[in-house]
Order: sequence, then C-alpha cells, then structure tokens
Amino acid sequence: MDTTLLVLAAGMGSRYGGLKQMDGVGPSGETLLDYSVHDALLSGFGRVVFVIRRDFADAFRDRVGRRFEDRMDVGYVFQDVNDLPCGWRVPPGRERPWGTGHAIWAARTAVDTPFVAINADDFYGRDAFAATGDFLRARGGEGTEFCMAGYRLESTLSEHGSVSRGVCKTDAAGFLETVTEHTLIQRTPEGLKDLADGAFFTGAERVSMNCWGFTPAVFPLLEDGLLRFLENRGLEEKSEFYIPSAVAEMIGTGAASVRLLPVESQWFGVTYREDRPLVAEALAALVAKGEYATPLG
Repeated sequence: MDTTLLVLAAGMGSRYGGLKQMDGVGPSGETLLDYSVHDALLSGFGRVVFVIRRDFADAFRDRVGRRFEDRMDVGYVFQDVNDLPCGWRVPPGRERPWGTGHAIWAARTAVDTPFVAINADDFYGRDAFAATGDFLRARGGEGTEFCMAGYRLESTLSEHGSVSRGVCKTDAAGFLETVTEHTLIQRTPEGLKDLADGAFFTGAERVSMNCWGFTPAVFPLLEDGLLRFLENRGLEEKSEFYIPSAVAEMIGTGAASVRLLPVESQWFGVTYREDRPLVAEALAALVAKGEYATPLG
C-alpha cells in the first residue's frame, strides 16, 4: 500500500531567525528534513508532499525538493491564509497562516493515501517512520484509527531555552486520551517545569513531536474542527489551529482514536540558533556510527 510523507514546512522559524528548513546542518550540508525524507523512503514511503508558502517556493524546490525527485514522487502544497472552509474570509489584520492543523488540511486535495505528517525542522529517527508506516499499512489505510509517535520528554529538550510540548495521557490499551499543551517547559533548579502553569515533570512522560499517522478520513474531521476554531477564535489576529488540539477534540468526541507508538530513539531539533552546533554534532555522530552515509544516498 502506498504511503505518503507530509512535511509541514511553511513556518519561518521566528525564534531561530530564518528559514531553518533550508539550513544545512549535516556533515555534507544536509537539512534535517533531508534525513526525514531519506528515512521515510527506506521505511517504505513512496511519496513526499511538502506544505510550503508561495513566497519561497522556488528556493525550496531548488534547495530541498529536487534532491529527492529521482527517488520518489515529490509534490507541493501551499499553505495560504486565504484557504478557508466555504463561507469564511480572512478577518482584517490577519497575515499569518492558521497553524499546523490548517497546514495538514491544506493537503486535502493532494493526498489520497495513508500519510505521516511531520515538522520540517525536526529529526525523528528511522524508527518513527517504520513504526507509523507499518501501523497504517497493517490497517489497510482506511478508517479513523490513527497513530502518533510518542517520545520521552527528556529526549526532546533544548539547552538554550524553553520548549512547547504536548504531553500525552493514554489508556491501558495504549490509546491516546489527552494531549495537554505545555508552552514553557525547561530545566530549572527545581527540576523539569512548565514556567507558564507551574507543572513539574519527571522527563519520562510521552510527548507529541508532531509525528502523526493518518488516513485521508482525517481531512473532513479537520475541516469540522477548523470551522469550530474559526467560530470561536477566528477574529484573533494570532490564533492558531494546532494539530494536537484538533486531534484531542476528535478523541474527545469519539470521532477518531489514536494509538501512541512509543519511540525510544533520540529526537532533536533546531528551536533556537544556539541549538545548531549540538544538532550538527549529533548528526555527525550518527554518521560516524554508520547509521547514515554522507552525503545521504
């Protein structure tokens, strides 16, 4: 069964200070999403679709997309602030797109297979793509039983500032019950703490790093959620329709179920520019251990 990798690459990376999706951090100038696409290809994915913006489309195709055109089918989708369900228009003052849930919904006409959605600026590890891809293929690619790769919180922190993480709670069967967004988690003298709400963590909690496995049945569910979001928060200039919140609503209403797939591999990403040397060092170590060639083949 065909499976698609959907890469969310429309964000600017405001805290980082530039288009970090196109920043070469690997030993031979590979971007983080080069590794993701490479790992997905080796895990049985036959197509990749990039969700980008029109203003950097040509540069993105030249820098990233063309690296894979000879090995798999490559497609592009534009996340546009004006792309809204019928009957809705962008309110005055709104310039930025509507968040990760909206970005996935933007691919509704371009993806007709089971797919895994990821961030462009994160390193997930091959296990995540193998686990989510196998899960989707084993279920025939239909229905509303989805999946999510869950990482240990302690494996996803930055040494250079706070991070926002969706902390997961599952039932006894491993199905996701809730994803609670904590927006200012960092190490403190007291331990791991969310500075926004005062919550403490052990580090063993499973968190969402936006590695989700869906079938095309998710698109109408996202549209329903987007409509409710617009009704409640559509006039807020900077409100965003986040995919963890959208999925949490699907679970709460019984519209979908999500299996949490524990992933033990190390996650890393470039949240702040100061993270870049550590990420480059981690990638070089993986190459030295023989897990990746350089340049990527």
